[in-house]
Amino acid sequence: MLKALLFDLDGTLAETDSVHHPTWADLLKPYGYSVDWAFFQERLSGRLNPDIVAELLPDLSEQEGLAMVEAKEADFRERAAALEPLPGLVDFIGWAKGRGLETALVTNAPRENVLAVVRALGLDEVFEPVILADEVGVGKPDPAPYLAALDALGVRAGEALAFEDSPSGIASAVAAGVPTVGVASTHDPGKLGSLGVALVVHDFSDPELEAFVEAR
Repeated sequence: MLKALLFDLDGTLAETDSVHHPTWADLLKPYGYSVDWAFFQERLSGRLNPDIVAELLPDLSEQEGLAMVEAKEADFRERAAALEPLPGLVDFIGWAKGRGLETALVTNAPRENVLAVVRALGLDEVFEPVILADEVGVGKPDPAPYLAALDALGVRAGEALAFEDSPSGIASAVAAGVPTVGVASTHDPGKLGSLGVALVVHDFSDPELEAFVEAR
């Protein structure tokens, strides 16, 4: 029996890649990187900031890397005020809550970004618990964040359903044994469908979604 819905943040609650992309592009341009959309999706989207900096800018000191990450995320938070929920999200969450389902957040994003995004979307009081990769100690695609969410909620993997938009997020949820819905807000639906998801939707207004959840 389904008891909990576990949501990713970036690209799942809102289409944030269109904000992250120019933020990274501006930051990396002085270092010789031309961050087009393909580069962003392949090398940046869904990954942890320290891993990105270590790979792309290995000559930076730890302190310089941290300063870069902090500057990038501060810029993102300023731009995030204009974000809107993915179509159908608010109604879908209300529908799920009305059926007694728990709603949790599982994300690689830093806490300040989480607060900025959920505030911009008007979803401040919706998600409990909020599982942060920073606090778990390892991020997606490792299954640890989803395992931590299951533990916090006291539910088994088969009693939860995850919503993820990126290959790394899907890998995390699937590895934790959580049935997963791929949200094709920015990635190709066919690619997401090949990663072990139970269903692919473009957004939360998809007519298949509620029937799929009710059947769990």
